[in-house]
Amino acid sequence: MALTDVAIRNAKPGEKAFKLADGAGMFLLVTPAGGKLWRLKYRIDGREKLLAMGAYPETGLSDARKRRDEARGLVARGVDPSREKQRDKVRSRAQATDTFAAITNEYCAKRRRDGKNGWTPATAKRSEYLLSLLNPGIGRLAISDIEPADVLAAVRKIEAKGNLESARRTLQLASMVFRYAVATARLRSDPTRDLKGALTAPTVTHYGAITDAKNVGGLLRAIDGYEGQGLTKLALQFAPHVFVRPGELRHAEWEEIDLDGGIWNIPAGKMKMGKAHHVPLSKQAVAILRELHAATGPTGYAFPSIRTRARPMSENTLNAALRRLGYTSGEMTAHGFRAMASTLLNESGKWNPDAIERALAHGDSDKVRAAYHRGAHWQERVEMAQWWSDYLDQLRKGGDVVDFPKRVAS
Repeated sequence: MALTDVAIRNAKPGEKAFKLADGAGMFLLVTPAGGKLWRLKYRIDGREKLLAMGAYPETGLSDARKRRDEARGLVARGVDPSREKQRDKVRSRAQATDTFAAITNEYCAKRRRDGKNGWTPATAKRSEYLLSLLNPGIGRLAISDIEPADVLAAVRKIEAKGNLESARRTLQLASMVFRYAVATARLRSDPTRDLKGALTAPTVTHYGAITDAKNVGGLLRAIDGYEGQGLTKLALQFAPHVFVRPGELRHAEWEEIDLDGGIWNIPAGKMKMGKAHHVPLSKQAVAILRELHAATGPTGYAFPSIRTRARPMSENTLNAALRRLGYTSGEMTAHGFRAMASTLLNESGKWNPDAIERALAHGDSDKVRAAYHRGAHWQERVEMAQWWSDYLDQLRKGGDVVDFPKRVAS
């Protein structure tokens, strides 16, 4: 006979526990302490088992019957409801800790540890900052509960501030985190996969750079006349000769520089592409470094902060100095020394384009080709570095500048 709510409420505890059957294997266990517990008896794989389904009155008669029917449905499909219940508990505990923020931290830590394939410190710092912008929107959500609309809403808050490139990059990084969660069996698929094209495409902007030979001479003379901080002037004088990225220049340390051998060995951890880079130093570059060495050597940063030698020069220092010299950001930037060198070296027609690319430390997706280039073009790069510094001296003097012949398309 099926149970009723009245019968359940009127059931009084006795000296021993007893059962009130409801049918289909379900019964109410009344304990001596007065507890009323729902239980389901079932058989699977030839074994009799018991499933706990809650307590009355928190779980009413109607809800208990629904749970019974769901459990019996699992049994009919050969699934043990007790084992499934344990799995649900594990999943629930995992979801409570597997938030987007937690997995992001785990992923970023992994990328920092990945050695040659990992993030450089600068890339890690930037990536972690961009991902942190998503925390107010989805950071506390279980990663398995996040929908595409949740990610899009969080990223569009960045886009709404006009930071289109940051929004695009943040979405890319979020996708990396989700794919990591898939790879570690905490997510079935990346919810950002269908968001391609949802954001406004940023307009590509180029760093201001002087690439006209006559104007380069004027820039070099202006730098020689710079009346600001001495270390800043030396950095501005040095930058055109080596055309490394501004961050690589600022973080140069004396332990990496061999003045007698004329080489600057930049470790992989400081390079954008995560690969060690070797810079041949011309006689002019070495002369500037020797003057610098007297002020900041023999250890630590070659171009330290004016406030403390424990930190490198500020990332805004060189650009601010160029503004002080009268150059707008659209005309010349610290990064523009790279474009200057690339343009004029290529226009000279004297050097292998691959040697120029290697000097600029641009990445090569072909590992065999990249290894070949590092060895094959070193001597050419040494000669090119000296030619380039000599050419800069010629431009600085303001003598007659002969335009390079224009290449004829083949």
